[in-house]
Amino acid sequence: MSTDSAGRILDAVLTLLSRHGIGGVSMRAVAREAGVALGLVNYHFTDKTGLIGAALRRIEEQDIALVEPDPDLPAGERLRIALRRVADPEFLTTEYLSLRLQLWSLAQAAEEFERINTEAQGRYRAGLAKLIRAARPDLSRYECAKRAADIDVIQNGMWLTALLGLDRASLRRAVKLCEDIALS
Repeated sequence: MSTDSAGRILDAVLTLLSRHGIGGVSMRAVAREAGVALGLVNYHFTDKTGLIGAALRRIEEQDIALVEPDPDLPAGERLRIALRRVADPEFLTTEYLSLRLQLWSLAQAAEEFERINTEAQGRYRAGLAKLIRAARPDLSRYECAKRAADIDVIQNGMWLTALLGLDRASLRRAVKLCEDIALS
């Protein structure tokens, strides 16, 4: 499968998840949404579980990219950029936030999805802890990991409450709180 086709198929899964939840994802619906033949989806993904697992891994890649800003920047600036990116407008759309809710709920649907989500969250927190450690080398690895976990909870709360129409000033305060936790 070409990268273009794979990308379209996974984009289709993510779109369907955000709009309709796991019940709206079938091999046929994915093929229709992606504009590819059903056979192409079936050839590369043996079942719905494999398809959703691949989509979860794709979101994980996007999450890890959040904590990997430009390595040429000073450590403190890399950390601040990573913390601010969570509140970027692209992550505060109803469609994206709905998708996040669906992905979190998938952890309850199947052990494989729970494992993927748990491992992804662990890698995100580890990346965040690494950024904190680079900006604050005086902190222990344990303290950096603890701060990363606290920040992750706040960031997830930002996304959840953004669905309720959270104002931009509240988002700025939440980002500032994350910066304070990371750098204080």
